Amino acid sequence: MKLISFFLRRLCFVSTILVVISGLASGQRVLPFKNGDKVVFMGNSITDGGHYHSYIWLYYMTHFPNMRINIVNAGIGGDVCKQMLERLDDEVFSKKPTVMTFTFGMNDTGYQYYAPAKADSAYNAKVEESLKYFKLVEAELNKYSEVKKIMLASPPYDETSKIKFAPLVKKNAAILRIVAEQQKAAKRNNWGFIDFNTPLLQINRRGQQNDSTFTMESPDRIHPSNDGQMVMAFTFLNAQGLAGRKVADISINAKDKKVGKAENCSLLNLTAGAGHISFDYLANSLPYPLDTIPGGFGKPARSQSDALKLIPFTDEYNQEILVIKQLNSTATYQLKIDNSFIGEWTGAGFDKGINLALITTTPEYQQALAVMHLNEERWSIERRLREYYWIQYSILKPKGLLFNDSESTADSLQKYGKKDFFVAITFPTYQKARFKIVRDAWQKEMVLLTDEIYGVNKPKQHHFEITLSQ
Repeated sequence: MKLISFFLRRLCFVSTILVVISGLASGQRVLPFKNGDKVVFMGNSITDGGHYHSYIWLYYMTHFPNMRINIVNAGIGGDVCKQMLERLDDEVFSKKPTVMTFTFGMNDTGYQYYAPAKADSAYNAKVEESLKYFKLVEAELNKYSEVKKIMLASPPYDETSKIKFAPLVKKNAAILRIVAEQQKAAKRNNWGFIDFNTPLLQINRRGQQNDSTFTMESPDRIHPSNDGQMVMAFTFLNAQGLAGRKVADISINAKDKKVGKAENCSLLNLTAGAGHISFDYLANSLPYPLDTIPGGFGKPARSQSDALKLIPFTDEYNQEILVIKQLNSTATYQLKIDNSFIGEWTGAGFDKGINLALITTTPEYQQALAVMHLNEERWSIERRLREYYWIQYSILKPKGLLFNDSESTADSLQKYGKKDFFVAITFPTYQKARFKIVRDAWQKEMVLLTDEIYGVNKPKQHHFEITLSQ
């Protein structure tokens, strides 16, 4: 089973890399973000309630702690391309972004069951309607030449999982028609393009070879769970060419008392004697912390860290390697950092290398965890604001009541919630957010949290000691 699991992970990795290469070949190369960038992610509920943009930002927070960027969620649940077009000025360009992403297609293709014989013609009409508005979006985006654009292909609709919820036939094929037009637009306009559809689809198919009910899209076949959102973040970072950058890579020869390698870090005050090595270590990055608490769309909920079963994120993005050469291969040595016990390994183990990024008790990882929790708190506040804007654009705007937050509007919404489950669960947030002073306070809190993140994410110097175990 372990061999099968490893084989599946490697196949998924190869598939993802091939997709990224294919996407970049037909669009503009997606450059990494740079210091000062403000990135607005425009999309539907997969963006609105999703974590992929937050996980991307967490990588930048930890790996590039001195490079401050800002990422903004501009997703609205249920949106189609037409609605995103109507929101572009208020939700994207009014925020003065340097980079924006744009994804659509899941809702544009609808959720109606069609007989297989009628599916093609029905989806053709929906796709053509969506692409009509995408032409208008394209023209609008080109008015802002100073903003870099990245087209994001929609994650797939999973038609193949053998879960109870019956699939919509040929829906993902219709989504892929929209994806193809996104890719063409990216090529002719020199925009970036990243494919989320194919990597998740291939992971689904690989997983379903062993478990017919496996899906990255949760029981509704639509929304990627937290591990799926992490796969999306991984795919995005790959497209930016960031794979292979280590947190740090240290190699020390105990016998010669020399530093063989100190990549992305500095080593000072190296001493080595019989059964004892010590040095001071300052990395330029922090390890990437992964949330182990299940959450996100669907049940059973899965965690961000569950993605490690599906993608080689640790190999590509989370390597903090410590190698000590010329120790007694059979003897056991203990590692202390800042005088706290971290673990024990044989000399052969130190010679092979220890990935400190996987040890959650190191002070570096604990510092990164604090960054992660601050980022999650920021995300949760932003989600409240997205719920408010969902009410505005999805419920009030069609009734001619956009940003009419009067008491009578609130009363009407509360009554409407009795027949609309989504309004009912969102209404408590709206009750607070309809007051501008509350929304402003939330925005200030998000700014304070971001300021705090960029204060606590700076790596600190630590003292390492490797000694013979007694």
